[in-house]
Amino acid sequence: MAPRPALPARWAQAALWPFGIALTSWKYLWRTTPIHRRERVGAAAQDGPPPLPPAASTDRIQLPDDGVGALFHRRYNARITGARLSPEELMACLMEDPDRLVPTEFARFTKVEGGPGRMEVGDEYVVRMPGPWNGPLRVVEAGPTCFRLVTLEGHLEAGQIEFSVRPAGDGMVFTIESWATSGDRVSKLLYQHLRMAKEVQFHMWTSVLENAGQVAGGKLSGGIDVETARVDEESDPAERLLGDPRGRSVLDTLHDRTLNFEPGRRSEFTAANGWRNDHYRQPLGTEEPGPPAEGGAWEVACRLLRDYEFADPGIVRAVYYPDRPLEGRDMLLEGRFWGLRFHLGVRVGGVIDTTRAEHGREVRVWGWNYRTLAGHLEMGQMDYEVWKWLDTGDVAFRISAFSRSAPVANPVVRLGFRVFGRREQVKFARRACERMARLTAEALERPAGGGQVPRAGDGVVARPRTAARRSPADRLLDR
Repeated sequence: MAPRPALPARWAQAALWPFGIALTSWKYLWRTTPIHRRERVGAAAQDGPPPLPPAASTDRIQLPDDGVGALFHRRYNARITGARLSPEELMACLMEDPDRLVPTEFARFTKVEGGPGRMEVGDEYVVRMPGPWNGPLRVVEAGPTCFRLVTLEGHLEAGQIEFSVRPAGDGMVFTIESWATSGDRVSKLLYQHLRMAKEVQFHMWTSVLENAGQVAGGKLSGGIDVETARVDEESDPAERLLGDPRGRSVLDTLHDRTLNFEPGRRSEFTAANGWRNDHYRQPLGTEEPGPPAEGGAWEVACRLLRDYEFADPGIVRAVYYPDRPLEGRDMLLEGRFWGLRFHLGVRVGGVIDTTRAEHGREVRVWGWNYRTLAGHLEMGQMDYEVWKWLDTGDVAFRISAFSRSAPVANPVVRLGFRVFGRREQVKFARRACERMARLTAEALERPAGGGQVPRAGDGVVARPRTAARRSPADRLLDR
């Protein structure tokens, strides 16, 4: 395998990028396929790459941790209807010769390791593109309807990419999914700052989806859906805080804090006394009637609820010790608003796990609540529960809360919370419902069992910080 070019050579290659961008722009002008494109804040727990297959060779591979900058989890989806080819036949065409779907005037796959014909695990390719896009790849998984590649040393990215196709109603869905960071700082500049690489890559993979419809003898129905989740280098507050002794002390100080309200006076928490009582309900699908199904919507939602994965990380992120019991657990919530960060302490007040009667019907309920600690901007409690009605199989996520503003000494913060607090409170709850529904549906669509949802605690890694670079936890404590 050719060694990575020296940095001056990389900059020389980058100088050729305007030609690639010009070609991409020209293609954009003539594209008629509807593109539904969105970006969101990602989280390491659910947007991290899948593990490599046990038998995959790790020689010369380049994984996201080997790169620089944010991790990007991208998913391109296209529904194909009226096709002559089956999903297996379409995938066989791509695995026999990737250039059948790749826009060859723009990029070419060249096999450099492995026999001729259909790709097999262990085969290696070089993707040749304008500018510094040439990148070596290795096949780590190959099946009838999918294959996965990992980047090798010298690639402009560090990560994995998977191509898959599955039946869907009267057609099929072709998906390209990748998990990658930039391979080096030059690539980071071109992708994250100048955005050149991003648009070239976007054009590349959407063109593959368009060509897939043509090769299959069908047409794209509903256009192409493109979602990009960005997981920043410091986006995981659990890793950021728990990986540093001073950061852990921030969480540990919550142990000695008391609640800033008296739960025993619940009957007094009414609108007449200045308290808000809110209730939200989000349907999550339907199972067979009876007890919750293994790997079904109820179990998946309970896992998401237990690990606080339902909260939109763009609004609130939670830091806690995942190895400690849920009941009584202290949690440091990091609220985000207009670039500001507020650190708010809560404590899990109770866990519920029961089957009870509601309006003459049996419902299976699991959930927990947390209560605000001294120093929080609010006073009150939020209850999160997953319900399954045993007679119909309907599953739902429910949020109930009672709250009011807490005394705040800082006049600026007090005014800001008075103006924006209620809006952000409602926004958090609605986003939580939407996110719970989306993550549950995505988990159930996974072919390998559905219910295996990444846990927040699985992403917590304590690693030493170098003396030359102050940790994010240090900067957090300086605020």
